[in-house]
Amino acid sequence: MSLGYIGSLTVRVEMPWVTNLKEKRALVRPVVERLKARFPVTVARLDGLNAHDWEIIGVVTVSNDRQWVEETLQLAADFIAAQGEYRVAQEERGIVPIEDVME
Repeated sequence: MSLGYIGSLTVRVEMPWVTNLKEKRALVRPVVERLKARFPVTVARLDGLNAHDWEIIGVVTVSNDRQWVEETLQLAADFIAAQGEYRVAQEERGIVPIEDVME
């Protein structure tokens, strides 16, 4: 039995109609902030920060219950897809036992 699980979610969002970084941040940042406030997760804007038409959002959570981690990541993915004025182009999830990342 594992001590606990770390779950990660990365979501690539695309908005090819956006023409500048300020406009993109206005679409992505509120979703990231609401995600952090609504769910027990840590969220970061990981990549595409200098691109005006795409970005990768990362979400991480930890728990001793694998099913809870899976459900939380699903809720976060659904929230991201439903909230923003962008298109979700790619989504990846992973769940690993805490022991696998400890030295």
